[in-house]
Amino acid sequence: MALSAAKAAGVEGLRVAEYPGAVGVHMSEIREMIKKVLFDQIVAALTEPEKGMGTGEKPTPRSPQEVIFKGTLEEVNQFFFQNEWTDGLAIIPPSLEGVEKFLRYTNYPPEEEIATLPQANRKAVPLNLAANAIMAGCRPEHLPILIAAVKAIGDAHYNLNNIGTTWGVVPYLLINGPIIKQLGIARQGQLISKGPNPAIGRALGLIIRNIAGYQPGKNYMGTFGYPLVFTLAENEDESPWEPFHVEHGFDRGVSTVTAGATITWGWPPSPYSRLDKGAAQSTLELLGEDITKKPCLARLAERGPKAMRNMVTLLLAPPVAKSLAAAGYSKKDVKEYLYENARVPLQELEWTMKYGLPEVSTSKERVQSGLFSEDYLVEPRQRVRVLSSPDIVHIVVCGDPNRNRIMTLWSGYVQPVTKPIEPPIHWDDLCKKASSG
Repeated sequence: MALSAAKAAGVEGLRVAEYPGAVGVHMSEIREMIKKVLFDQIVAALTEPEKGMGTGEKPTPRSPQEVIFKGTLEEVNQFFFQNEWTDGLAIIPPSLEGVEKFLRYTNYPPEEEIATLPQANRKAVPLNLAANAIMAGCRPEHLPILIAAVKAIGDAHYNLNNIGTTWGVVPYLLINGPIIKQLGIARQGQLISKGPNPAIGRALGLIIRNIAGYQPGKNYMGTFGYPLVFTLAENEDESPWEPFHVEHGFDRGVSTVTAGATITWGWPPSPYSRLDKGAAQSTLELLGEDITKKPCLARLAERGPKAMRNMVTLLLAPPVAKSLAAAGYSKKDVKEYLYENARVPLQELEWTMKYGLPEVSTSKERVQSGLFSEDYLVEPRQRVRVLSSPDIVHIVVCGDPNRNRIMTLWSGYVQPVTKPIEPPIHWDDLCKKASSG
């Protein structure tokens, strides 16, 4: 991972001294490991000439349209698997003929740079995006979505360069606008598993592997691995509020894709009203409770330039959103409520910093450094906010329109980025042809 990060920063052949084992659970062993293992590595790296330098000549790059393999479907899959170009599942071979069909769905020339993606710092162009989309099982009309998605993950604010953390950051896409209905993208029950959504998500995952260069076990180091990249679409018809993309400055008639990421995906609580509470109040309290349980609180509460990477995205099933709206809550009101009321006792936050992130200082030290506000200078039993700002909360209405479920996604290192989807000339005609088979 260190070598990949160094190469991405322009430092070839970085020498690395590797500590054996998990330093986070070592105590008395650390000093001994430094003496017996690390010290000699450090001295050797600083003093000995580098071995196997070779000629320093770079291999001649292949033409993007070069045929690299011919064979049966099974042989092609085996070749791609051996070269680590797949996610372990069978792929559809990306033929030149297939790529050409995809390229009709964009106004960009085949080899025009869309973005340069770290860590490999390779150029994403329509041609290689189409190849990865075919491998994932996408249809040609999905290419404009993937081009916009690549622009989003290539944006410096997204912070693609840091998704290799052992926390296990999983990118995802959120789609808004007319393109949802035009292409039949799933937005209701089981949406990440239906329609074209799985293929679009998988395509982004292959792009991140093959163009950005993130490979599990090399520089993509999630401790327990990764589920496949997934795709969501907002159910704008069932939402009582303005759509996500309109909230962020886009016209309702524009289609957009938002690249996000999450470290959390798990139990989706169900808010129920009780005799002493209305449905809206129960929902707000449950949302606040869920926010205090899913993310890493020591990171979530941070202020400063990196705070916007601690995004919390709340997926609300339509009945949940409607109950809040019926009680008079706007999206802004919900965010303000959660900012004020999602709290834990200071001693709980201190405990997570001490045992969950041992490199993190105390809350008092974090106040002094400007990472926490002075609100954290309280007694251990007093409750403190876990959100640095209401602006780090996003709300998306989607999922089963007959269930009252919520899901809390925490981005960790990534700040969501939204880009418009640029349909090609004659888009409507192309969509009609696609829908007719």
